[in-house]
Amino acid sequence: MERRGQVFLIGAGPGDVELLTLKAVRMLAEADAVVYDRLVSAEILALAPAGARMVAVGKAPKCHTVPQHRINEILAELADEGLTVARLKGGDPLIFGRGSEEAAYLRTRGIEVSYCPGITAAQGAASVSGVPLTHRGLATSVRYVTGHRQADRPLDLDWKSLASGDTTLVVYMGAANIGEIAMRLMTEGLAGSTPVMAIAHATNANEQRHFSTLDHIGPEMKRAPLPSPTLFFIGKVVSLAAESGFEDALPDMVQKAALAANA
Repeated sequence: MERRGQVFLIGAGPGDVELLTLKAVRMLAEADAVVYDRLVSAEILALAPAGARMVAVGKAPKCHTVPQHRINEILAELADEGLTVARLKGGDPLIFGRGSEEAAYLRTRGIEVSYCPGITAAQGAASVSGVPLTHRGLATSVRYVTGHRQADRPLDLDWKSLASGDTTLVVYMGAANIGEIAMRLMTEGLAGSTPVMAIAHATNANEQRHFSTLDHIGPEMKRAPLPSPTLFFIGKVVSLAAESGFEDALPDMVQKAALAANA
């Protein structure tokens, strides 16, 4: 009887090889084939077994050289050969990573799928920038949203619920639409003075950061965009970054938050 392969859906984290989990390293070492995204770093790929088949399926904005349906097929074809397949995805496969779509496709074909979580970009960016995702007196919740929809369809987000001064909003894949996102949030009442951090290639050697406010981030990113992938942090917590330039405003933000909490 022929051996049936399996697929490991592995979160490779935001890029820094030291942020891989032990489970990810173990799964990668067991792989006969590695199917990897554009954002997986060379240092992480170097951990694959010497004889493993390496298959690049990376996507860039508006440039999907390997469409998703073909990626699904490649994973199934390799597993049908009896191979153990490591599907390496930047960040976490279940946070804007389409990992669940790939798993559903494979399981309908009787292929075993196992997940390995990864550090998502928001957590990686927080760790290197000093911008926390939550902070007492500044942010009581955090929300991750996508700033891009398939086939460039219009954004369809609950802007009213997102425009909360007590929430840290992290926008993935939002570089092309950050101007619209900022405008929609301000229309629903979020202050234009709300601090914003744009961070590209977080945790990597080529990381770049830009600090601004909600009413200025759109024009600034249009004039001087950061390279993809860029993540946006929107909220009072951005003021905690040492280089943010918001140090003078921080005590006032904390005082207002305390007064609101005690009202």
